[in-house]
Amino acid sequence: MEERKKITKLATKISIGSLTYQGPIKMTDPEYRILAPVVTDDMCDVAMVMPTRKYMTVKEIAKKCKKPVPETQKLLEEMEYIGICRSHQENGQQLWLQPIWLPGIIEMMVNNTELVTKYPDIGVCFEEFTRRRTKPLVPMFPAGSGLVRVLPVESAIEFDQEAKSFDEVSHFVETSWKLSVADCSCRRSRRIMGEGCGHLEKDICIQVNEGAEFYINTGRGREITKEEAYEILKRAEDNGLVHEITNIEGSGNSLALCNCCSCSCYSLRLPNMYKTPDFSRTNYIAQVDADNCVACGQCVETCPENAVRLGQKLCAEHPVSIHKDISPEDHIWGKSKYNVDYRTNRENVAETGTAPCKVACPAHIGVQGYLKLASMGRYQEALALIKKDNPFPAVCGRICHHPCEMECTRGDVDEAVAIDEVKRFIADHDLNEATRYVPPMVNMTGKPFPEKIAIIGAGPAGMSCAYYLAERGYSPVVFEKNERPGGMLTHGIPTFRLERDVIEAEIDILRQMGVEFRCGVEVGKDVTIQELRKEGYKGFYLGIGAQNGRSLNIPGEQAKGVLSGVDFLRSLSDGKTPELEGDVAVIGGGNVAIDVARTAARLTKGTVNLFCLESREIMPAAEDEVLEAEQEGVVINCGWGPKEIVEKDGKVAGVTLKKCTQVFDASGRFQPVYDEAELQSLDCSAVLVSVGQSIAWGDLLVGTKVKCNPNGTVQADAFTFQTDDPDIFVGGDVLTGPRFAIDAIAAGKQGAESLHRYVHEGQSLVIGRDRRDYHAIDKNNALLSLNFDNGARQIPGYNAAKAKTFGDARETFTAEQIRKETARCLSCGMTVIDELRCIGCGVCTTRCKFDAIHLVRKYDAPGESFEEKAKAIAPHEVKRFGKIAARSVKDAVRFVSGKNNEG
Repeated sequence: MEERKKITKLATKISIGSLTYQGPIKMTDPEYRILAPVVTDDMCDVAMVMPTRKYMTVKEIAKKCKKPVPETQKLLEEMEYIGICRSHQENGQQLWLQPIWLPGIIEMMVNNTELVTKYPDIGVCFEEFTRRRTKPLVPMFPAGSGLVRVLPVESAIEFDQEAKSFDEVSHFVETSWKLSVADCSCRRSRRIMGEGCGHLEKDICIQVNEGAEFYINTGRGREITKEEAYEILKRAEDNGLVHEITNIEGSGNSLALCNCCSCSCYSLRLPNMYKTPDFSRTNYIAQVDADNCVACGQCVETCPENAVRLGQKLCAEHPVSIHKDISPEDHIWGKSKYNVDYRTNRENVAETGTAPCKVACPAHIGVQGYLKLASMGRYQEALALIKKDNPFPAVCGRICHHPCEMECTRGDVDEAVAIDEVKRFIADHDLNEATRYVPPMVNMTGKPFPEKIAIIGAGPAGMSCAYYLAERGYSPVVFEKNERPGGMLTHGIPTFRLERDVIEAEIDILRQMGVEFRCGVEVGKDVTIQELRKEGYKGFYLGIGAQNGRSLNIPGEQAKGVLSGVDFLRSLSDGKTPELEGDVAVIGGGNVAIDVARTAARLTKGTVNLFCLESREIMPAAEDEVLEAEQEGVVINCGWGPKEIVEKDGKVAGVTLKKCTQVFDASGRFQPVYDEAELQSLDCSAVLVSVGQSIAWGDLLVGTKVKCNPNGTVQADAFTFQTDDPDIFVGGDVLTGPRFAIDAIAAGKQGAESLHRYVHEGQSLVIGRDRRDYHAIDKNNALLSLNFDNGARQIPGYNAAKAKTFGDARETFTAEQIRKETARCLSCGMTVIDELRCIGCGVCTTRCKFDAIHLVRKYDAPGESFEEKAKAIAPHEVKRFGKIAARSVKDAVRFVSGKNNEG
């Protein structure tokens, strides 16, 4: 294609006026490519005579470009529609202006839906321009002088007596004479490139005064009231978005109030990718009050610059070396300092690690946070915090294997904090309709999403996925082949551990949120995935669990009286009480085997013996559940595996067992070794086999591209859970093999995130996504103070009248026990802030429930007009080069003296 000289000249002119000209404009440059498809040569003639950022009348422009006024007027109107100029009515006269590239022309062009749909490269040029042309410029800007500037959340500075109007979001709303709202141009550009981050573009950025006038007149936006503007701003804060203004109209003036995310916004990319926060920062930085902070992690997850991380509150016995970041203020800046992968390499935890309870939990719940809230009697808030990561706290408070307690630092002192019992107390508020917590719908649009999503399997993974989709504004439909939802929670856990009203109460909350359950429907048999696609379903989540038991493959296994443990428990939950007479043998050593044995002990008058390969020390079942089983009369026999089931007249008569001398080989693989010479026999009338579970797919996957592993689990991406069929995602046992309910719950939340991104065009499944990568403090290096609460671990009550019944005999803590137990937490973790990266947006403060993080004023920059930027940059650059020179001398001295160079 031949170069159009007028386009090249116009692109060069605008670049010089925008102060971004870096050499001859080529056809391959974004400045050329964005204009070429939509700007005619006649338009170029008009645009070439218009000075940058100065209003002119049509007569003045016509005179300079030597075209008739009517023709010039028509061309200007076409140019305004395209986005390369804008008009403003003043005293009844229409004035015309040519903006700079950004903030200005490029955004205005991207916001033209018709043009960017026809020419998607317009969106690509936006990304390329902001990446290439800003790189050498951004280190030069002092704080508050960037072309686009962050404003702090107003609630974070409302008590600052020194706060200025140019720092307050409300100032820009209240002083406006016209407001509009339109789609976000950055997110649109990202979407066009398939790099969306899940933050959608629709109706989220606000235009002010002349900016609103232009957007309304050209159909890019719709006019809104001040009340509507505040609603949008509040919704943005609820979704963790950052307020930004165009900072080229002079102090206290702006053309737009954008609501941005660092994973898509090209302005917020600058402090992230080039590590130059001064370009965007406010006059504030965040600081943490260590005494109040409890490392709940909510501020960390919402920080747009990854400046806030979870760290260690306990002192270290031996000093830990911590990497110190460096600043462009006193260092020569270049590629080696950049963080080009900032959208995928986000870190939640500082090098020193954080509280081991949060790390150990598969869902990474803010344990310290809800313990603290419970200690203050703020139970509803504690429940809301738990549900950020676990929608079934009442269930988990009764059945969780509580890895958080296994890693609790307090356990190295005396006994771990009874975290699960505290959670149960908090979560019991969910059982009462008057005190339960039903989360509000939170998404950027403020409206429900119409996209249809099907979840197959109403177990903990599927229901968790449904919960987080509903919270986001979807109305997911859950298909369950059983007559009641709950999966193994309902059909595989006996009621003496998890009473059915507990499950039903938390499932009712899902119904209140808009989740639809279609029970008695087996997908693959009653309806297929292909048929659901034809009904308009855009995404699928498979969470059917591992519902079947595994066989022993030994002689006699077909005898009457041999039953898999999961079938045994399922028949009981379905109201079909199994008949047990005489002695019972249970084979297996996991939690399900313990449940089976305890259930059998309630149904038979004989003795219940449990046999497992493992020693007591490595037995997979939770120790507290093993102890409860023994208290109920179950005999635990460790180190024995089944050799043969003895049958008589087709019925079980006994079982022969062989001594297990080794369970795992040297590499840790399951490879049992037996001593066949050492046997024992047991007379019994039933053998309940609980040695693992398998997945029963039926015809569910017929006609799909989903592939399975030899063990029946699905092949899927380990992070996004997407299968070879792009619209099908999986989670829970079908992905990992049998694990605990909390693992499935965590997988369900991640599945919801993937599905949200998938059903919207152009959204990446990984960009800007929290990888939930946590690591714990070195407890051996933690220096415990001597003034912590030395109270003993509280023990929940026990209702002896319910012992050996199918009711739950365990009682919930009292409020007094909660007060005593929560006081035992050593508060290992806290939030730490890298002030060099903080841009002072204040979004972190909106998440904190403990008054532990605040914005403090550090600068007093009012912001300048575009024409005054050079006056602010020049003295700053002189000072900066002086600091760089001083730093270089200092580094040379350190190098010569043999000390490590910081930068």
